[in-house]
Amino acid sequence: MNKLVAVVGCGYWGKNLVRVFSQLDALKCVCDTDTTRFEKLAIEGDPPRFTDKLSDVLADGSIGAVAIATPAATHYDVVRRCLEAGKDVFVEKPLALNADQGRELVALAKNKSRILMVGHILLYHPAVIILRQLIQQGVLGRILYCYSNRLNMGLIRTEENILWSFAPHDISVMLHLLGEEPYVAEAEGQSYLTPGVFDVTLSRLRFRSGVTGHIFVSWLHPSKEQRLVVVGTEQMAVFDDTAEKKLLLYPHRVDWTSRAPRAVKAEAVAVELEKAEPLKEECRHFLQCVADRSEPRSSGEEGLRVLKVLGECQKSLENADRKSPPPDAPERDYFVHETAYVDQPCSIGGGTRIWHFSHIMKGAAIGEKCSIGQNVVVGSAAVIGNGVKIQNNVSVYDRVTIEDGVFCGPSMVFTNVINPRSEIVRKDEYLPTLVRRGATLGANSTIVCGHTIGRYAFIAAGAVVASDVPDYALMMGVPAKQAGWMCRCAAEKLEFNPAGAAKCSVCGAEYRLENGTVSETTV
Repeated sequence: MNKLVAVVGCGYWGKNLVRVFSQLDALKCVCDTDTTRFEKLAIEGDPPRFTDKLSDVLADGSIGAVAIATPAATHYDVVRRCLEAGKDVFVEKPLALNADQGRELVALAKNKSRILMVGHILLYHPAVIILRQLIQQGVLGRILYCYSNRLNMGLIRTEENILWSFAPHDISVMLHLLGEEPYVAEAEGQSYLTPGVFDVTLSRLRFRSGVTGHIFVSWLHPSKEQRLVVVGTEQMAVFDDTAEKKLLLYPHRVDWTSRAPRAVKAEAVAVELEKAEPLKEECRHFLQCVADRSEPRSSGEEGLRVLKVLGECQKSLENADRKSPPPDAPERDYFVHETAYVDQPCSIGGGTRIWHFSHIMKGAAIGEKCSIGQNVVVGSAAVIGNGVKIQNNVSVYDRVTIEDGVFCGPSMVFTNVINPRSEIVRKDEYLPTLVRRGATLGANSTIVCGHTIGRYAFIAAGAVVASDVPDYALMMGVPAKQAGWMCRCAAEKLEFNPAGAAKCSVCGAEYRLENGTVSETTV
């Protein structure tokens, strides 16, 4: 076979695409920004070319098709660039992050006369193929309802929720088996580990044929379960991908006696399945579609249908999160301006005031008697102590902890990643920042993540702090350097005598300097 495929992204799942396309003798190139991954790949036959630049792939005219396994947030941009470069595209689910992006990619593929296929791998599983045939042949009778469980205690993501990580598999199978799209798609769920990232969701799909579908997904489950149940009037089918006999038919029925229903059970019958690896069948199908220019089973349109259902379920999750507290909830003892948004649940102490256009995200913790100025954002995993003053235009990101009595000046900046890139999701690389009690962060100052600002330290306006700051230190400049010591009242700099003692002439507080550390001897 002519080697024509480049695999872009060879991490958690991409390495499997590399293995299979090499087994199919179609792998020409592997692309990943992390070149250390290349040595760990399982490749059969002649090694492909390796590159860390997508532009190399796009410029290579001998590469006719690209298989994309990059983070979901990058799918839209990478797929678009590949299609514009005239490449056929196979992209792992989801096609994009919203239906508008999906429609644009489908239209672009059609305009460029390119193959666009989405990696809904279960559509290539022998059990799903046979089950669809049985449904179409009427073996199960009229379909009443179906449900699926996809549960595990495994890879937990922080950049996407469980709905987008697990549920696309089950949505694609249900749409494929039933041959229709739902007119209602809704979901409920809960975040237990990372605020705002759902760990467990239950989705409900309602179809005009009368079928109802339920999809339960979780990565907080004691055991692995991948089970789909389809209930018909004649038979019931169970597809269990973790079992030895993966597809069972139950010829249960319901008899009516004296106008009352009675369940009549029967022994399960195992359906013989072809021995085949779904991923290899999926990749082989893509190569065949590229060769004869036919529409893939999991085409861009199919991926778009799944994307629309995901979008409706996500909207349902978000709307449920924004519901107002019940009527009997205690009256809040803090103030929120009518233009501000406070996402529940969060913790806000009594006497705190939140002003115009600010946004307090779900899960945030704010203490008592704080002042949150205009256009302030407080992240889901941020913690703010008592008596903190945050002036206008400040974003307190996840993993920032601010102790009691801290002052954050106008437009000062916290960061949370040391090497940000728009194209690379690094939510699992956030570094913590700790601002100790009583510190002052001057207007337009910047605190680089991963550092601690000491008690009653004073960061001058415009300073850029890229290291830990001792208690009472005065920091100035870019990068910030220590320019002395400050009293807790911040009225004047401390002047230490040869014995290492200092006294503030304004408030009378006394200090001692020993081994580069300042401590207060009177309060």
